[in-house]
Amino acid sequence: MRLERLNYNKIKIFLTFDDLSERGISKDEIWQDIPKVHELFHDMMIEANDELGFKADGPIAVEVFALPAQGMVVIVTKGSQANDLDEDYDEGFIEMQVTLDESDDVFYEFNTFEDVISLSSRIYSFGVIGGKLYSFNNKFYMQFDETDLEGFDINAFIALLAEFGDPSTTTSHRVVEYGKLLMEHDAIYHLYTIFVKDK
Repeated sequence: MRLERLNYNKIKIFLTFDDLSERGISKDEIWQDIPKVHELFHDMMIEANDELGFKADGPIAVEVFALPAQGMVVIVTKGSQANDLDEDYDEGFIEMQVTLDESDDVFYEFNTFEDVISLSSRIYSFGVIGGKLYSFNNKFYMQFDETDLEGFDINAFIALLAEFGDPSTTTSHRVVEYGKLLMEHDAIYHLYTIFVKDK
């Protein structure tokens, strides 16, 4: 589990599927309203308080973004009206508004452009030519959708990506909205032909 403060009232938590399986939670169960998911969320909030000083009291919004074969990103936002709650509520009351988003896109981040070039050299030979390339906050991001990966074993593909980058803890929505689109389609093909082929 990795935690990151985005601003004074918002944090991001990245959970791998190993984090979930250690708690006996399957990928499908994370969307269910069951005790072990409540316990996981409770533990995340304790860790967020300990590590980041983020105390989840009052109304909070929770956004969960599933990442195929990687894990999930949880964005927790404290409402600005936290102190205006009816005084009948207990002090530890948490009001949650949950947004769930399960995407089949694969979204990876890379520290350098050289890492992206190395990736293109490696996966082009397997017949992968698609993908979109973004830059955001001095990092590079590759996004692959279902059509880019038709006919490929998703777990083997993730293993190749992991040689050069990491599952992004920044959601694709944020990068698409605030980042810069460098290559809109067939990014691997363009990277390979421009920077690798005949070099």
